[in-house]
Amino acid sequence: MKEFFASRIRSFRYAFQGWGYVLRTQRNAWIHSAIATVVFLIGLWLKLPLQEWAIIVLTAAFVFSAEFINTAIEAVVDLATEDHHPLAKIGKDVGAAAVLVAALAAVLVGLLILGPPLLQKLSSIYGF
Repeated sequence: MKEFFASRIRSFRYAFQGWGYVLRTQRNAWIHSAIATVVFLIGLWLKLPLQEWAIIVLTAAFVFSAEFINTAIEAVVDLATEDHHPLAKIGKDVGAAAVLVAALAAVLVGLLILGPPLLQKLSSIYGF
């Protein structure tokens, strides 16, 4: 039983090391983090209902997961070959496309969930 818990702790440590690597090395991860922070702060300000929070959290997790998987694909491709192989390029490009799709979906979700209450709140504050 002790080894079971020790291996779980190691698994979490490895996962956090991977998360840290992405944040240290991937500029886009910082952009995603900054945007997610702004979205969360706006959501708190708007006092979003729990169902909308769930959608926003899942959407942010989707974007970060895509970024993490893309980083892993890039690392494995770089490990496999130093040559500019057409299949290596395809692997990297498709990984980047996955991040793009996730980010565009997140923007749409953000606009759908935050847009109406944000416009309403701003119009009540500024009277437009």
